[in-house]
Amino acid sequence: MKLCILLSILAVVVAINELPLAKECDENACKLPNCRCSLTSIPGGLEPRNTPQFVSVTFDDGVNIINIETYREILYGRRNSNGCPAGATFYVSHEHTSYPLVNELYNRGFEIALHSMTHQTPQTYWAQASYDDMMKEFGDQRTQMSHFGLIPINQLRGVRLPFLQMTGNSSFQVMSDVGLVYDSSWPSVRYVNPGLWPYTLDYASTQDCNVPPCPTASIPGTWILPMTSWLDLNGVACAMVDMCFHMYEG
Repeated sequence: MKLCILLSILAVVVAINELPLAKECDENACKLPNCRCSLTSIPGGLEPRNTPQFVSVTFDDGVNIINIETYREILYGRRNSNGCPAGATFYVSHEHTSYPLVNELYNRGFEIALHSMTHQTPQTYWAQASYDDMMKEFGDQRTQMSHFGLIPINQLRGVRLPFLQMTGNSSFQVMSDVGLVYDSSWPSVRYVNPGLWPYTLDYASTQDCNVPPCPTASIPGTWILPMTSWLDLNGVACAMVDMCFHMYEG
C-alpha cells in the first residue's frame, strides 16, 4: 500500500515537471471559442473601424476601509456611453483586505479576481515559485475568497501575479487544475500598435517576455489577457499607471 501511494505521488510530480512543450500555433486547429493563437489580427476578421474599443479598468492589492471610499466615489453609479454600468476588475490580495467590502464590490457588479495570498517579497520568490507554492497562493486563495467574500467560486476566474513577475509554467498549471480561466500579468512592449488580443496557451506564445520566466508548456484552455504597455512622455514603457513616471510636462 505504501509503495502504491509513493508511486502515485511520483507520477504526479513527473506530470507536473514534464509538461508538453508548446508548439508553434496552428491557426487551422486553434479556433475560437476555446483556442486562440497569440495574434494581433482582430477576431472574426473585423476591420479596425468596425471593432469596438475595449478598455479594462483594474485595481490591485487589498480592499479596505481606506480605498473603498475612492472606489465608491469614482465607480459607483458610473455608466458607459451605451448606458450600461461601467465595470472594473479588482485583483485582490489577502493582506489588508476586508472581505465584507470585497462582497460589497461584487454585489455592485464588479469582478473580483485573485492577486495571491501573501504578495510577499522578494520578487524572486515568484520567479522561482513551484507548483505547490502557486497552489497555496492561488488555489487556496480562490477557496478562501469564495468563503469569506461570499462569492460563488465559479465567479472567481482571473489571476494577476504580484509585481507582474511571471512564474514560468507553475501558475498557469495551477490555474488549469483548479478551474481559473485567465491571467492578466503579462505586459507587452513589442505589441503595442496593434496590440495582441487575448489568446490561449494551447500553443507557443509569440509575446515578448519582459519579466521572465514566461510559460513554455502547452496548457490548453488557459487564457492570457495581454497588458498593452503605455509609453510615458519620455518614451518609457509602463504596464501600470503608477509605473509611468513621466506623465506630466513641466
